[in-house]
Amino acid sequence: MTITGIKWKWDVWQKEVLAHQGSMTLRCGRQVGKSVTIGEKAKDLALENPGINILVIAASQRQSSLLFEKIRGNLDHECELRKENLFLEPPTLTKILLKNKSRIYCLPAGRTGYFIKGFTIDVLIADEAAYIPELVWNAVIPMLAVSRKARGMGWIILLSTPFGKGGFFYNSFHDKDFKAIHVSSENCSRIPKEFLRKERVRMTKMEYRQEYMAEFTDEWNQFFPTALIKERMNFISWRFEDDYNKSVRYYLGVDIARYGGDENAFVICEMQEKRLKIVKCLTTDRVSTTDTIGRIIALDTEFSFAKIFIDDGGIGGSVTDILLEKLGRKVMGINNASKRVEVQGEEKKKGILKEDLYSNALMLMEQGKLDIISDLDLMKSLKGITFEYKTTKNIKIFGVYAHLTEALVRAVWCWKEKGLSLYCY
Repeated sequence: MTITGIKWKWDVWQKEVLAHQGSMTLRCGRQVGKSVTIGEKAKDLALENPGINILVIAASQRQSSLLFEKIRGNLDHECELRKENLFLEPPTLTKILLKNKSRIYCLPAGRTGYFIKGFTIDVLIADEAAYIPELVWNAVIPMLAVSRKARGMGWIILLSTPFGKGGFFYNSFHDKDFKAIHVSSENCSRIPKEFLRKERVRMTKMEYRQEYMAEFTDEWNQFFPTALIKERMNFISWRFEDDYNKSVRYYLGVDIARYGGDENAFVICEMQEKRLKIVKCLTTDRVSTTDTIGRIIALDTEFSFAKIFIDDGGIGGSVTDILLEKLGRKVMGINNASKRVEVQGEEKKKGILKEDLYSNALMLMEQGKLDIISDLDLMKSLKGITFEYKTTKNIKIFGVYAHLTEALVRAVWCWKEKGLSLYCY
């Protein structure tokens, strides 16, 4: 077999994919050849079934375009082999129209799938499906309904490395309508064993199992379960111009980058009557303290926050002190150990452990009192938070990409603060 001019020997699982007629879900480790296989599959489907519509989506334009390029490359090579032009018109970056009237579209799903509504399709191909926001599926699945009855198609082809348990991609492996295929990088002859050995040393056990062994993993000590995160990420857009409500309170949680390193993180929370709603997540990378202070002041001008909760540990202490001078009592420093408050004119310190902040956020999620905007970076941050019990029986909570979560747990601390007459000193 030759693909885009390169000699290629199909693995057994790839032959199964190419031969299968129906929906399928591919859980694959890195670099095993899933995109190459589906690129060939899409080409065959378009040529062998005149007049069908195929839609290729992914969480980002870049990801969907990579697969689309493979499909187009395969079609170009097929033209060379047949010595004829198979295209009805020159392909664009988002559309291929063949002489047999088959169409292939390539679009980013975005956060909602809203802008790809209206298509009637026969085959849906979703690349890195585990990372596509859950609400997108509500927009795209109905597009297949007519084809299932009229053509007997309406197929869904999912391919992805896993991203924790829960969600549409995870559930597809327990759905009898899908042919389920699992391929580990360790079983791919094209990947050197020495490379995988080094990766196993470099990565955590969970990361390696997920990325290369393609296993659905949640750390046994993952603080926020993946299924719970995906359940609470139940809306996908919030626009200030349309959704800002002067009659409710807004709160800002801020995690300040440590010296030389992480991103600053800003999470905005809307307090409704009986629930909270995370409406916006922002990050800045390697900016000055002046820029960070200016950004917080600008956000406050826009949202008129009831409170601003800042991690005032380390460099965050100077940021907090300046903001106290400029914005006053609405600014509150919380550094995982204590916060400064003024109760009836008397300065006091009230202990707030990191466990308190995180347990409050987890409780709100479990009780269905916290709605979170579907944001992939925030999802990764929440999923990466783990815990362990120390010999003192205290709990240690940590994560390598924790800054957005650190901002979130501060923003939703407003739930604990409501009704209390506590002011920052």
